[in-house]
Amino acid sequence: MLANFYPVILAGGRGTRFWPLSRKKRAKQLLALDGKDTMIQQTVARLLPLSSAKQFWIITNEDLRPEIVGQLRKLRPEHVIAEPMGRNTAPAIGLAAFILRRENPDAVIGLFPSDHVVVNETRFREVLSEGVEIAAAGENIVVLGVEPSRPETGYGYIQAGSLASGNARHVLRFTEKPNAERAAEFVRSGNFYWNSGMFLWSATTLANALTEHLPKTAELLEKIAADYGTRKFPATFRRLYPRCEDISVDYAVLEPRSAKGEQESNIFCLRADFGWNDLGSWTALHEHHVAKSTSADGNLISSQGIFTLNASGNYVHSPQKFVAVVGVSDIVVIDTEDALLVTTRANSQDVGKVVKFLDEKKLKKLV
Repeated sequence: MLANFYPVILAGGRGTRFWPLSRKKRAKQLLALDGKDTMIQQTVARLLPLSSAKQFWIITNEDLRPEIVGQLRKLRPEHVIAEPMGRNTAPAIGLAAFILRRENPDAVIGLFPSDHVVVNETRFREVLSEGVEIAAAGENIVVLGVEPSRPETGYGYIQAGSLASGNARHVLRFTEKPNAERAAEFVRSGNFYWNSGMFLWSATTLANALTEHLPKTAELLEKIAADYGTRKFPATFRRLYPRCEDISVDYAVLEPRSAKGEQESNIFCLRADFGWNDLGSWTALHEHHVAKSTSADGNLISSQGIFTLNASGNYVHSPQKFVAVVGVSDIVVIDTEDALLVTTRANSQDVGKVVKFLDEKKLKKLV
């Protein structure tokens, strides 16, 4: 166990690409998509060997907070903070940094999404332990980079430079979601990694970086943190947090920090060689499960009974019904009590557009 390690899990997203299972009050991270436990329960469980339950923090929204508190009974309810308004990842993790800096000047924060899959949890904790040591040693930022298996345009990329110490490399720059041509170029070069969205830094390092690169927001966060634990906190939080800039920590801190140069930025990359998947769509979930299954035809069907004929590569979720799949391939069907999704695996990234349409039409019961 790492005494000064504080995992901070971001769990405010809606998971719109997993509609109609994912909804505002029960988003993707609260679903059991990969086993019996929900995604956020798995995230906490894999981190618990490294930190005390009382040192975990969750940043979420008011829709999801009650369910998260119910699912994570080992954690302190007061550490599950609901944003009054979503302001992206920089204010969310920044608030945790300013609070923790006041509580423990030696705190090292790990930033983790709430809905990722890790295959080798032992290796995951080994990498994190090395990263925490680097983050605690000075004004250092550690990012976990995934070796790309394809020229993916949906991820940010990290360009790694020279070897620093141990397994860590200096970071040259960050590139957000390149086009297909640049992504292919990055993969060929051999020194680019996918940005996993997992970072390590001391609370002091992050607070100082936000003060330098995002001063107005940092000032607001410091005022909010000063009232944490007092009766004034809810009102201060509601009044000041919406005034924070709506910006990711990548754009707010990592990109300007990396511009200082390889040797001056103090940003280091550790290879996330523990089997990682962000399960970003129904297609990604299908691929993840197929890789673990013995299905010869690539069909993954959740139902009360199954018949298939000349069908392959399909993902069907209809747990209350008998399902027959005949003469079709590579389709996705998700059947819930009040909605039915039919798409292809190739187009599942566009499911979020359905939610946008439902929002615009104010069909609240369906979102």
